[in-house]
Amino acid sequence: MEFQQKVAEARGIRFSLEHDGQEVARAYLYLLKNDLHTEPFGLLEDVFVEEQFRGQGLGTQLLQEVIEAARRNQCYKIVATSRHTRPNVHKLYESFGFTNWGFEFRLNL
Repeated sequence: MEFQQKVAEARGIRFSLEHDGQEVARAYLYLLKNDLHTEPFGLLEDVFVEEQFRGQGLGTQLLQEVIEAARRNQCYKIVATSRHTRPNVHKLYESFGFTNWGFEFRLNL
C-alpha cells in the first residue's frame, strides 16, 4: 500500500469592517474542493467583532457578505467553526439557518 498526494487548490477571502480607519470586525471565507462534489464548499473562520462594537449588527453584516460571496462562488455548503464558549455566535449562525451538524476536533501543532 502506498500513499498518494495531490495538491488541492483553495483560496481565501478576507472580509472586514472599519470605523474611523480602524478595523472593528473581520471574517474569512475559505473556498475548498473535494472529490465528493464538483462545486466548492466554504469554510467560515475567525469571525470577530471588537467588544465595544458588539450588538450593533456588524456580525450580521459580515455573515450576509460571506454567504453572498459563497453563493457567487457556487459553494454547495458553508461550514462554520465556533468555540463552545460563544453562545451568542451560535445564535447568530442559527439565525442564518446554520445547524449544529457535529463536532469540530482540533490538534494544535
